[in-house]
Amino acid sequence: MRILHVNKYLYRRGGAEGYMLDVAALQRRAGHEVELWGMHHPENLAPLPLEDTFASYVELEPAPGGLAGVAASLRMVWSREAERGVRAALERFRPDVVHCHNIYHQLSPSVLRPMRQAGVPVVMTLHDYKLACPSYQLLADGAPCEACVGHGTWHAAVKRCKGGSLAGSAVLAVESGLHRATGAYDAVDRLVCPSAFLAGVMRRQGIEDDRLRVVNNFTDVPPAAPRDDAGRDVVYAGRLSHEKGVEDAIRAVARTTGDTVLHVAGDGPLRASLEELARREAPGRVVFHGRLDAGELADLLRRSRALLLPARWHENQPMIILEAYAVGLPVVVTDLGGLPELVTDGEHGLVVPPRDPAALAAAVDRLVADPDLALAMGRAGRARLESGFGAETHLARLDEVYAAAAHRAEGAGTTDAATRSSA
Repeated sequence: MRILHVNKYLYRRGGAEGYMLDVAALQRRAGHEVELWGMHHPENLAPLPLEDTFASYVELEPAPGGLAGVAASLRMVWSREAERGVRAALERFRPDVVHCHNIYHQLSPSVLRPMRQAGVPVVMTLHDYKLACPSYQLLADGAPCEACVGHGTWHAAVKRCKGGSLAGSAVLAVESGLHRATGAYDAVDRLVCPSAFLAGVMRRQGIEDDRLRVVNNFTDVPPAAPRDDAGRDVVYAGRLSHEKGVEDAIRAVARTTGDTVLHVAGDGPLRASLEELARREAPGRVVFHGRLDAGELADLLRRSRALLLPARWHENQPMIILEAYAVGLPVVVTDLGGLPELVTDGEHGLVVPPRDPAALAAAVDRLVADPDLALAMGRAGRARLESGFGAETHLARLDEVYAAAAHRAEGAGTTDAATRSSA
């Protein structure tokens, strides 16, 4: 099979890019012919045979000012350059299926029209809530929000969801509103949702159920290795930003009854303020490691008693939970988004209310005081990973989605042809 993956960035920038590159590698190993298409960027992988057809590079964080900013805003709605580029790539590579990822803003849904015109099946993995929420995250004023789900996108401007900026929020509201009104994403034959929660949000947005497929993320499942059951510390790993709830983890460890230490792996805009909070409220009990490579993070997880994911927003399906399960580590999460789908309370870990450091502290104390319980939960997590989140299982599910997309695309092609004949 010839598979074209489309994403605005073509290097390991974040979760969406990491997933795309890992899937592409698996598909190549399975014997498929795979290429990538996106935007020019100095950090893109090389070589990329279709690079001469890519859309030009534009930086939107921060957005350019003046006329360049106006041009960037128009490109977010529709990019003729991206449309021409992907058409050239389709003509050269002639894929059997196109698998889109994050195409918003820098590419825009303009890239979908040539795919539909060429009769190529189109699958899109939803790595966030963009089709239902102009600002991606279902967040407003730091709290979960679904005001735009199934309703007008103007709520995003009123609530200033883009960093508190009225102008930036208005641009997102107009962009999403126009795309909804014109059915810009109707050309996607199947939408892959990593969690049932995300799929539910899309249904409430009005997307047809038969276009949605829940396909869990995956990870390589390494051979089981013994854990250091003496470890009493806990770990947070991820971006240091408000919606992740790292403040709650720091306040929780300060409330624990023993000498448990919180290890924080990752970086982000709140690092300095979080370090100050730790010095003030939990002196000597929080260690900031910064970004760790995969091996270093796995070692840290293996030496710990539990992973904490105290999200204040609707997390979709964080890879860090699968990484914790891979080393037999139980997980403590909040009851938001797709997190309870991955962690059954009392079986693979513990589920607590969001923004509740006291409940989080009680969960940590329970696991520290009962190492046998923590070990049993870690084993249950590992068993769940082995049964449903392996690479081969994921590829098989994607193949089923591709086949369903091809069936829908064939029907759309027949309808289009009939329409053209009667015109």
